[in-house]
Amino acid sequence: MHKKTLDDIDVRSKRVLVRLDLNVPLDAGRRVTDETRILAALPTVRKIIDDGGRAILMSHLGRPSGKPSDRDEFSLAPVAARLSEHLGRSVAMLPDCTGPQVASAVGRLRDGDVCVLENLRFHDAETIKDKDAAKDAALKSAKRAFARQIADLGDAYVNDAFGTCHRDNASMLTVPQLMEGRPRVVGYLVQRELEFLGKAVSAPRRPFVAILGGAKVSDKIKVIESLLARCDSLLVGGAMMFTFSAAEGRDVGASLVEPDAFDVARTLRQKAGDKLVLPVDCIAAERIQPDAATITCGLDVTQHYMGLDIGPQTIEKFRRVLSQAETILWNGPMGVFETRPFDRGTTAIAQALAEATARGAITIVGGGDSAAAVAQAGLSDKVSHVSTGGGASLEFLEGRRFAAIEVLDEA
Repeated sequence: MHKKTLDDIDVRSKRVLVRLDLNVPLDAGRRVTDETRILAALPTVRKIIDDGGRAILMSHLGRPSGKPSDRDEFSLAPVAARLSEHLGRSVAMLPDCTGPQVASAVGRLRDGDVCVLENLRFHDAETIKDKDAAKDAALKSAKRAFARQIADLGDAYVNDAFGTCHRDNASMLTVPQLMEGRPRVVGYLVQRELEFLGKAVSAPRRPFVAILGGAKVSDKIKVIESLLARCDSLLVGGAMMFTFSAAEGRDVGASLVEPDAFDVARTLRQKAGDKLVLPVDCIAAERIQPDAATITCGLDVTQHYMGLDIGPQTIEKFRRVLSQAETILWNGPMGVFETRPFDRGTTAIAQALAEATARGAITIVGGGDSAAAVAQAGLSDKVSHVSTGGGASLEFLEGRRFAAIEVLDEA
């Protein structure tokens, strides 16, 4: 996907609609508890205002259900406040994302100003799916009318919300469709995602090693198949390893398995051959709790125990493979990393990626829990790229095409 970027357009005195992913966690006091997505948005926003553009930022936050309390619970006001602090200038928080009051406020913006539209998901039309709109004229009309009001606010459109690029939300797809003829480009975050994930999929430096973890094989069948066709080795950890193990007839105790995925696991194992690298041991316990009593065992797990992390032999086995890799892609933790002592395998993989980066390898962390694990280990800045889009990253790696990106201007 070779798309025009923010550097390809002149934003001076232009009203620039910027779709961001500012869906950040908030505590009970409405304070932002993780600023990762806010910080990731700053380079694009700074570029626009430094070049004299008028930045109109939009995002969703959470899943409003239409209750009166949603207006407080899911407002983007706390995000606007944090943006103001980081940017060192006032960021206007608008009361809605459509309507005459919003249009009037946007019309008063001056060069270098920034405003934030209120949560897009306060309007049901934002999340109407195109397949539903195609079957229902009323839904199609509602989606386009909502998107038209937003599109009319901007002279240019910037997509910098990789985490929602796999969705056909009105702000992601219908708005840029309605802005044909005006500049429609990717921001720095999406540009970076496409560069790193795109190269990993299409032209990786070899050996190319992928690491997949997490709970369910069924959630990652397509990405496993896609990566097996491209990588030199695929390392599997997390609870997925017990589905592969149980499919071969092993007794995995109380470990999480997917019986419905046994046939798939056997087929993948047979097709992949030596390319698929599975654990040889695990850390098991009777319950998930901090500092629980554990045992180290093979993948035949003692009754009443559940496997909760990869074991020390597996860590060394994986590290040997990773030490030779020139491109590494990691998606999914190796165990229940949120609870000690079941974080050791995941932390070891994060450290192996940091070491690989230091010797010049390309290392990519595919968002979601993997990104959280790298941050927990204090190694986010020691890898080449940490993706911001968990679900979007997986779908991209499956080889799916994103309409929200395809609609943007070709380079």
